[in-house]
Amino acid sequence: MNGNTMKSRLLASSVFAGVAFMASASMLATAQEAGETVDTVEAPAAEDATARQATVYVTGSRIASPNMVTTSPVTTVTAADIKLQGATKVEDLITQLPQAFAAQNSTVSNGASGTATVSLRNLDLGGSATRTLVLVDGKRMPYGSPNDAAADLNLIPGALVERVDVLTGGASAVYGSDAVAGVVNFIMKDNFEGVQLDAQYGFFQHNNDYDTNGDLRSVIEARSATNPSQFQLPDDNVMDGYSKDITAIMGVNTEDGRGNLTGYISFRDNDEVLEGQRDYSACAIGSASATGFTCGGSATSVPGYFLTQNDDELTLDSTTGNTFRPFDSDSDLYNYGPLNYYQRPDQRYSVGFMGHYELNANVEAYTQFMFMDYESKAQIAPTGNFFSTNSINCDNPLLSGSQVTDLGCTPANVAAGDSVPMYVARRNVEGGGRTDNLGYQTYRGVVGLRGDLFDAPGWTYDVSAQYSQVTLTRAYTNEFSVTRLNRALNIVDDGTGTPVCASVLDGTDPNCVPWDIFTIGNVSDASLAYLQVPLLQTGTTTQNIVSAVLSGDMGQYGFKSPSADEGLKVALGVEYRRDSLESVTDNSFATGDGAGQGGPTIGLSGAIDSYEMFGEFQMPLITGQPGVELLSIEGAYRYSDYSIGETSEAYKVGADYAPSQDIRFRASYQQAVRAPNVIDLFQAQGFNLFDLDDDLCDFTDPEADGTGGAACIGANPWQVTQAQADGGLLDSPAGQYNYLQGGNPDLKPEEAETITVGFVATPTFIPGLSVSLDYYDIDIQKAISTVGASVTMQLCYLEADADACSRINRNANGQLWVGSGNVVDTNINIGGVSTSGYDISAAYGFDAGQIGSFNLTMNGTYLSSFDVDPIGQTFAEYDCVGEYGNDCFTPTPEWRHRARVSWSTPVEALELNGTWRYIGEVDLDTGATGRVDSTLDSVNYFDLAGTWGATDYATFRFGVNNVLDQDPPLSASVGTTGNGNTYPQTYDALGRYVFVGATLDF
Repeated sequence: MNGNTMKSRLLASSVFAGVAFMASASMLATAQEAGETVDTVEAPAAEDATARQATVYVTGSRIASPNMVTTSPVTTVTAADIKLQGATKVEDLITQLPQAFAAQNSTVSNGASGTATVSLRNLDLGGSATRTLVLVDGKRMPYGSPNDAAADLNLIPGALVERVDVLTGGASAVYGSDAVAGVVNFIMKDNFEGVQLDAQYGFFQHNNDYDTNGDLRSVIEARSATNPSQFQLPDDNVMDGYSKDITAIMGVNTEDGRGNLTGYISFRDNDEVLEGQRDYSACAIGSASATGFTCGGSATSVPGYFLTQNDDELTLDSTTGNTFRPFDSDSDLYNYGPLNYYQRPDQRYSVGFMGHYELNANVEAYTQFMFMDYESKAQIAPTGNFFSTNSINCDNPLLSGSQVTDLGCTPANVAAGDSVPMYVARRNVEGGGRTDNLGYQTYRGVVGLRGDLFDAPGWTYDVSAQYSQVTLTRAYTNEFSVTRLNRALNIVDDGTGTPVCASVLDGTDPNCVPWDIFTIGNVSDASLAYLQVPLLQTGTTTQNIVSAVLSGDMGQYGFKSPSADEGLKVALGVEYRRDSLESVTDNSFATGDGAGQGGPTIGLSGAIDSYEMFGEFQMPLITGQPGVELLSIEGAYRYSDYSIGETSEAYKVGADYAPSQDIRFRASYQQAVRAPNVIDLFQAQGFNLFDLDDDLCDFTDPEADGTGGAACIGANPWQVTQAQADGGLLDSPAGQYNYLQGGNPDLKPEEAETITVGFVATPTFIPGLSVSLDYYDIDIQKAISTVGASVTMQLCYLEADADACSRINRNANGQLWVGSGNVVDTNINIGGVSTSGYDISAAYGFDAGQIGSFNLTMNGTYLSSFDVDPIGQTFAEYDCVGEYGNDCFTPTPEWRHRARVSWSTPVEALELNGTWRYIGEVDLDTGATGRVDSTLDSVNYFDLAGTWGATDYATFRFGVNNVLDQDPPLSASVGTTGNGNTYPQTYDALGRYVFVGATLDF
């Protein structure tokens, strides 16, 4: 047996090993290139216009044709782009595109799922990014987590990405459910030969001299004079957030060219960044006025806040250690910002392979396998007793004599062991920050057979199977148990003068240890070991897909226009898909026993099966005629039958018209669908938190944005008394309020109508220039979402909507942030969401003689409308163009763009690049004016990077993103949608990012 035969057989065995490993399922999609895409890094200067328009495959179609073009706008991010931006996390690069917005990423700490997701057009309204379908080589990715159905981009190894095609607009007729806002398709390197080692090192550097809106530095300096233990400015110059990434790629081709096996192994490690290390996040903003911000803080503090039955607000006196004094908001509030992570640390190991082998002229076997082991840790301020206990026994031996008196206990109360009302807010600084340890093990495999149909010229087939599994292991640590808090404060004398828990004496809990918070310095390690409990969650998502597709050129059988060079092309297929999810939580999670959780996290399980058939056609009508270089039509249809008893139909019609080789017009109309996922349907009901600047029924109106007036006063569950409205206690100090979340098994699939109209110009009289302009209009009807708790309150108090009022349930004190107070906001099919605007792209490459050559590119989006209809009534609609805040969530500017100039210098193999990223201004969605954050000004970021091919085998890269160290705009209305007083998903919040890297080929 010769060496070549042995090599081929070994390769074939590797491919079939992948096939044997897989036992499940896949959907078809050929690896496609983007048609009429303006390459964001390299656009050859002298390329023929016809070739640039025609000789490509298309993301957004299953028809395999070397001359296929798309009627849907597609933007491409190349492998060079990833390296030039120094991106170790691919989502950071995708979200720089003006059409894309970040959802979950490494800057989310409070409420982090640990995943990385992307939302096209920002259509997910602050929720899970489930209206954007993510593909790998045209095949669907699974649910990213048992807690988030959006695909997790952490699975994608950046060094293996050939390019990323971003198709905006509906694509459900081609790819199925979820492609409402569009598709992000990662095209991987699958034909690599040799050995390549790619490594990168980077870090953030920031000068703490904040000078944007609001002089927060001077505010922190003033607070440090009265409360130095809580308010301090960081060092003037900081370097942190170190990142390390190394990937090895190995590939082998058979010498007969019939197959390839490409494998990789990758390691990534990113360090944390604390909010306390930036001057603009060293305190949590409390409120905003025309003159600036205030530093907020929490009454859940140390040594504590004690509210007595006489409404006396007390804390411990540090001079005595065991007596009370009045609580002073200027000196006693706890600054909960500095310990929060601005960037979560993470560590990822990934390994995988892609292989294909041509068995004969009609059959090629192929496989793909990807595995990831990922760990990340989210951290927020320490937990505590957040008013979780409401009384104290007067004979408690931990109380000093003066404390007993201050709490209103009489000698008779002490003798009888009576309890009196007392609310405690005490921070667990001894235990450290609350940490959410998130671990994922994800694998995804695809196997299939494809090729030309035997004795059927022009016909190809692709039969594939795909299986994916995501396993979550989660441990939330340093959290207090509410049950144990009540026991650890119910202390009595055991008869020998020793304080013990009453639960020890009565046998309820023999392990209880007293929590002595009534004397400074008396909290013991034993009490912390008792009070702190881990909250545990495990979960698994699985995805099975089986798909079969036939693609044919009917022109070979006479189905051809007499005026066209090519004939009708079609694709027909069937698909089965099953998405299942199971989440199991321990008793502490499920019962809401965690003191700082805001509500229970309840397990769920469920599965959805879909049976689908689809078809597609593309028909050139006229080609190569005077005044009509190309005129073609296309269409697609998909029928889906879901196991939840629902069906849906998606379809597409489109047309291309090119009067000459210089310009092509395109238009399409699509109806896209998104079926409810397992979380939408089956999530258990329980409390969570929503952001609100202030309660509309708080007549002190601390944010000066208006109140609900007379609609607030009354005896209904949603109303308060006049005294409560005037008392100033309806507002949450943290700006967080309770809402009741939960799934809905009666949800219907949402539908979206998408219209795109535009043109692509590649004028032959200006070699190297290409320009595209596309108008888009997306109208989602019956959107699967929630009304929104903030919107519900506005509808009730400002619009007198009775249904909205019925969903508001205040506690006995009129509050929505303490105890049972909540706004019901479970999943429903709301009225809808719609958006429209213009995408503009341009590229121009030219030779500049002795100084080298240049390539200029630009990609921008102008947003003309973004309307939300929460209840299907015109009066309730609101607009989010150029807005941000509690209802519109992350900033949605009118204009965003990214522009780049690349210079191929006279120095051999040295290329320098400059990038300009622009984010337009946005206004606060409450309409409040006269605040320093009423408008967040536009931001310009400038990046510099370069590559140098030192040898044929070694290429080095270097760069600085946000060269000018531009500070992010700040707001008091960020809430948990953002982090660190800003929106780090949108703005560069951590300062300059400096990176160096190298690619070595062997």
